[in-house]
Amino acid sequence: MTDLTKPRGRIVALDPGERRVGVAVSNSDRTMAFPRTAIANDDNLLKAIHALVVEEDAAAIVIGLPRLLNGKEGASAKQARLLAGQIEEQLQGLGVSVDLHDERLTTVTAQTALREAGLPAREQRQYIDSAAATVLLESWCSCQM
Repeated sequence: MTDLTKPRGRIVALDPGERRVGVAVSNSDRTMAFPRTAIANDDNLLKAIHALVVEEDAAAIVIGLPRLLNGKEGASAKQARLLAGQIEEQLQGLGVSVDLHDERLTTVTAQTALREAGLPAREQRQYIDSAAATVLLESWCSCQM
């Protein structure tokens, strides 16, 4: 029997960076997070996010909000909020919600996991953004339970 009180639908997590945006996607039950290929942070970013949301049939997007360790927001947080607004505008009419979630230490956690998996630091570069998005998504999902 299905619990109708639990939200369903895939969630796309985005970990914005200067050059790339890390991507992770949940399963429809929101119990697992899977890294996807990072997206270039360029003029085609919003189109790429739109295509990803449609392809994954996502119900929501979670964007990493980089706070300082003291909890305050700096310039990167301002950029994340700007991106969230642009994505909301781009996806208007699709019924996809956009949420910001504290991403403090997601990259550190992702680096540790990749290192423990035996991946040399040089090779981590191509995976770190989406690994951090996966950590972000797992954190967001655990807060929703």
